Amino acid sequence: MRSGKFSKGKKFIFFIPVVALIATALGFVVMYLWNWILPEVVHAGRINFWQALGLLVLCRLLFGNFNKGGGGNNRFREKAMEMRSKWQSMNEEERIKFKEEYKRRCGGWGHRNKE
Repeated sequence: MRSGKFSKGKKFIFFIPVVALIATALGFVVMYLWNWILPEVVHAGRINFWQALGLLVLCRLLFGNFNKGGGGNNRFREKAMEMRSKWQSMNEEERIKFKEEYKRRCGGWGHRNKE
């Protein structure tokens, strides 16, 4: 009697074409977006499919990692939780002082200056 589950070999055989299809689709998307936006905006040259795939791999190496599950954001979450707890432990005077210092350092970035 069959269990209905795929063996590891069948999963692997199914996995390879799926990965190739996803990589091909992502390569074409990157190539299309690059060639559509960047030559006009920053006068960059056009790229081909293989250069787009190389760019995907390079970006993954520089900005991401190859871990499963996308657990790379834990440091960001920890830092956000730490900042949130700091903010909650501040009294009203400390919060006003913090906001003034933020405005002084960042110059109200993203907001119009009302002078």
